[in-house]
Amino acid sequence: MATHPRRKLGNSDLQISPIGLGCMGMSDFYGKADDARSTKLLHHALDAGMNFFDTADMYGPFTNERLIGAALRARRDEAVIATKFGVVRDEDGGFHGLDGSPAYVRSACDASLERLGVDTIDLYYQHRVDPKTPIEETVGAMAELVAAGKVRYIGLSEATPDQIRRAHAVHPISALQTEFSLWSREPEAELLDTCKELGITFVAYSPLGRGFLTGAIRSPEDFAPDDFRRSNPRFQGENFEKNLELVDAVREMAAGKGVTPAQLALAWLLHRGEHVVTIPGTTKISRFDENQAANAVELTAADLASLDEKLPVGAAEGGRY
Repeated sequence: MATHPRRKLGNSDLQISPIGLGCMGMSDFYGKADDARSTKLLHHALDAGMNFFDTADMYGPFTNERLIGAALRARRDEAVIATKFGVVRDEDGGFHGLDGSPAYVRSACDASLERLGVDTIDLYYQHRVDPKTPIEETVGAMAELVAAGKVRYIGLSEATPDQIRRAHAVHPISALQTEFSLWSREPEAELLDTCKELGITFVAYSPLGRGFLTGAIRSPEDFAPDDFRRSNPRFQGENFEKNLELVDAVREMAAGKGVTPAQLALAWLLHRGEHVVTIPGTTKISRFDENQAANAVELTAADLASLDEKLPVGAAEGGRY
């Protein structure tokens, strides 16, 4: 197996790949699924020495966990599997709000264990904080799963600093997952420092701006008809055209360094601190290899300052959702 860099997963004894693999797009939201191609990619990722795989029960819905479980089962000891609960969907794909109640936590975990075909989930996230349930109650139920051996470590997604602190007081939080990229820099205000203070790994999702920062998307027509980005504010009308200017700035700087725009964007994240990792998604082996090569991209203080100038906080036009 190829050697591969590792970073410590916060408040745990696990070592994870700094650039993991977000698996959502293999089953949902970005067009038609191709399980055979995705399985080849998952095996390729293991062969490359990458060990950090991110899924959720609502991706598919439910089909992504089955895909990940089937692909990784024979090599379970090589993989750190993270999944999530809390965004309620039915078999037909309908959305039914958020649920962080203790009873739901327990039932969702059992269902994920069955779909994944594993005895223990390495990292179990609350996908979104349920405003109807105190986070202390949700995390208390998650802590019971740890005590029962069903979960090794727990995380939160899109939580506020106050929610993180309240949760961490109940049981150590190992990871916080939140969107973070050169065009979504809001976590810099407080979240990054909160995580660092508490020893929590910050897991940046959508690190390539849902593909936009790669420079490959030049028109809304580049998306499949059922791609959810067609309805995303950042990919519409004047917002799209203004955001292309940001992408062109990334492209220009990447060309000057002899790397791709995606590699520059991922390297920027890894330079935010040893407690930061990221999970770009892809369904293509070539893109996976391109992303992994960002582990070796070195950025100088001048590079980072230039990116700060070209893509300051709040530069992107349009909401994230």
